[in-house]
Amino acid sequence: MNKMIYADNAATTALSKTAFEAMLPYLTTEYGNPSSVYSFGHNAKRAIQKAREKVASVIGALPEEIYFTGGGTEADNWAIKSAAKLNQNAGKHIISSAIEHHAVLHTLDSLKEQGYEITCLGVDEYGQISLQELCSAIRKDTVLISIMAANNEIGTILPTAQIGAIAREHGVIFHTDAVQAVGHIPINVRAMNIDMLSLAGHKFRGPKGIGALYVKKGLDLPAIIHGGGQERNLRSGTENVAGIVGLGAALEEAASNMKENMQEVPALRDRLISGVLQIPHVRLTGDPTDRLPGIASFAVEGVEGESMVMMLDQNGICASSGSACSSGSQEASHVLLATGLPNQLAHSSLRFSLNEDNSEKDVDYILEKLPVIIFRLRELSPVWNAITADAK
Repeated sequence: MNKMIYADNAATTALSKTAFEAMLPYLTTEYGNPSSVYSFGHNAKRAIQKAREKVASVIGALPEEIYFTGGGTEADNWAIKSAAKLNQNAGKHIISSAIEHHAVLHTLDSLKEQGYEITCLGVDEYGQISLQELCSAIRKDTVLISIMAANNEIGTILPTAQIGAIAREHGVIFHTDAVQAVGHIPINVRAMNIDMLSLAGHKFRGPKGIGALYVKKGLDLPAIIHGGGQERNLRSGTENVAGIVGLGAALEEAASNMKENMQEVPALRDRLISGVLQIPHVRLTGDPTDRLPGIASFAVEGVEGESMVMMLDQNGICASSGSACSSGSQEASHVLLATGLPNQLAHSSLRFSLNEDNSEKDVDYILEKLPVIIFRLRELSPVWNAITADAK
């Protein structure tokens, strides 16, 4: 199989040429330690500062409000645990949502063991929270609201600015996991009243293993890693200079192309959605309008999601399923269950995530192969036989 269609950009993206070329000197000739006092080290230090300025510019922050991390998961952990510790004398109540990434949900679980009370807001069929329920959930002892900017599985864009306004009105710190949003849709931390924001380089054609946490100036979070005092004494450890430079270059490039991509990528996404929905007993998951530019996600009755992914792979198509393998047992997506899908249908999820590297030919190839795959799998499916039998 020579043909390969990559349609899983929500999982990771290909490193852009711009990011690679920016990184290359810091992987070869410019290998100085940024903490060194001589000029060779200062070159690396200046490169980090320039990347910090690029990230800050894209999200409307100050450079000194940007802290580089090992990825989005670390940024989420740092934001939530440190905010909880910072305000532990004020209360131990945190508000989040039922569709958060596991980097948030599992961090909240760890805080439960320390006596924190977590309110997870439910969502409607499209994955949207109720702002009224959010307001009602805030208490005197609420110290943090952590709600994602956009969902990684179904693509729903949440009302971040409104959430930020509510948090600001009640004097509660607001953190958003914007890993899927940054670089794809406009984000401005000032306009949206965001106090902390997590992002990851590999979601917008930067390198893996590098992310950032925005922390609003004046919010004095405790250090996450102690040592040599890097990242203004909050995250010690010799910096990943090449990764930081690549992240900055990739995000700057994504921001410069965002207007064009927000027109072209949704057109591909909608072409794909329209074609897939022609297949009987397939439904779109996520918000039909407020969704990320490239994510097209579905529930396909009578077929296991993993089976579709495997057969798509055999046909040279990379996609993903909302089902995850956890501790050796197949579990339905917590996101789809939260939207009200029954367990059986939540196991039948399929997600395509496109970006500017995809084309109409890619979409048409998917639409050529997918119906045949679903038909074959349904022929072998006792679940589908039961559905069709009931219909008769």
